[in-house]
Amino acid sequence: MKKHVNIPIFIPFYGCPNACVFCNQVKITGKPSFEKQSVIKDIDAALSTVDNNNQEAELAFFGGSFTALPEKEMLALLEISDRYIAAGKISCVRVSTRPDAISERILGVLADHGVKTVELGIQSFSDRVLAASNRGHNALTSENACNAVKAFGLKLIGQMMIGLPFSTPEDEIYTAERICGLKADGARVYPTVVFPDTALMRMKNGGIYSPLSTEDAITRTSDVLDVFARHSVPVIRIGLCANETLSDNRYHDNYHPSIGELAMSRLYLKSMRRLLSEAKDIKGKEACFTVAKGRISQAIGQKRSNAVLLKEEYKFTRLSVIESPELNGYEITLKINP
Repeated sequence: MKKHVNIPIFIPFYGCPNACVFCNQVKITGKPSFEKQSVIKDIDAALSTVDNNNQEAELAFFGGSFTALPEKEMLALLEISDRYIAAGKISCVRVSTRPDAISERILGVLADHGVKTVELGIQSFSDRVLAASNRGHNALTSENACNAVKAFGLKLIGQMMIGLPFSTPEDEIYTAERICGLKADGARVYPTVVFPDTALMRMKNGGIYSPLSTEDAITRTSDVLDVFARHSVPVIRIGLCANETLSDNRYHDNYHPSIGELAMSRLYLKSMRRLLSEAKDIKGKEACFTVAKGRISQAIGQKRSNAVLLKEEYKFTRLSVIESPELNGYEITLKINP
């Protein structure tokens, strides 16, 4: 089976009819503008790194609201992708867009041009939070858009945010539950970052909004990861993708480049504590956890933080973590050795 590779084309603010309080696409994507003539050059450059024998490429239009583009311009981009599909260089297309820029007609156009996945910027299923964030639509709009995408037989990725204005942990858990209930094929989770030149920064400076601390972001993100894990909905991204702008803390207020790893480790910590609390007579013995392949570092925690903390709490002599191909996702088992 070939490995999947995304070729991202970023269209910051391009086509977006709204100015959400948190949004500064230049800082998020590192691109100050979008030029259609650069698309072919960018695609060709990305394809030059793809191993056609072992990798399958998908073109992804990210960053803006693809289906809110003027239709002539949207079709021009899709016609470019059509040529690459016809040449066998890419397999399909995915687009990122707003729930209020979805209709049956638009979905028909996407399906006719090789789009297989639609990522919807849902952000929250709380009308109160959506209004405070100036999203320009309500939760029912998001629900209808999700249903429409699935009805067309397209894959649905639900994007949500943690720590939006007036959002509570309960709002975020509910949003994750709704995304799962609407049969999403995957999710992205973005803790809110406060960028300059945004309404959110002005809200912060005016005392209306308090950014999440790193600890709050870890806790609340791990809580929604737990929801997606219980529903077997894969989370394909946690936190904004690092770039040169995000690496410079002059351009944001609370970005943490390892937030995803930290949140996943916290979820493992909860599961490990639960299993240990159910175990009997563990003091002075070895706790051996088994996790899915590739998950050992997340279970142990950064700088072995989970291992150190649990060993101190439960007084066992040693904590070890091994992996098994028989486990998936966040599945974990515990064996107590003498």
